[in-house]
Amino acid sequence: MMKTVAQNRKAFHDYEVLEKVETGIALSGAEVKSIRAGKVNLAESYAQCSNGEIFIINLHISPYERMGAYSIGDPIRKRKLLLHKRQIVHLCSEVERKQLTLIPLSMYFKEQWVKVEIGLCKGLKKFDKRQKIAKEESKKKIALIMRKR
Repeated sequence: MMKTVAQNRKAFHDYEVLEKVETGIALSGAEVKSIRAGKVNLAESYAQCSNGEIFIINLHISPYERMGAYSIGDPIRKRKLLLHKRQIVHLCSEVERKQLTLIPLSMYFKEQWVKVEIGLCKGLKKFDKRQKIAKEESKKKIALIMRKR
């Protein structure tokens, strides 16, 4: 059973997703409670390879309200993504070779574990976005015409 907590809708508009990978994420207990409450924002976040590890940067998890004085300080700290070594090597080499970006697409609970779906993405230019919107509108028009028949 999967309960989606947050989605990065902006990523699907700004990037072409080439590949999706499910990853775990290293969190503290208070961060997990805050995520369960839905206090997470994936917008403007991205993942970066460094020293054979992948970290997610600019992921905003608000401090847990009932924690009091014991709350963890920085809500935008770097958080480690948990992947197999061969997955890390594959993703980092693709990012380096093809000038791609790792973008978190969604965050969800899979049983009791917090999972992040990251996408290997290629940035879209302005004219690409226009073409994509035009295709979607034409599909909608065709579907409407087919329904009327």
